[in-house]
Amino acid sequence: MNFLDPRKPPREAKIRYLDADYQVVSEGDFVRCAATGKAITLTELRYWNVDRQQPFGSAELAFAERFRNAGTG
Repeated sequence: MNFLDPRKPPREAKIRYLDADYQVVSEGDFVRCAATGKAITLTELRYWNVDRQQPFGSAELAFAERFRNAGTG
């Protein structure tokens, strides 16, 4: 692959998760779900844990992880 090839492999973004938004620290196309490890495109990213700085692929996964870690901060 050369630098003129428009097909670039997707890159994982580095994100800082805020209360109602997120800030892209390092450009990329996706983040990995903290519960499943599956890629979440930035356009599909809706759920995250601010305290743990973790993204989730769905509300159900975010809730389950929060419930699972309820006693650990």
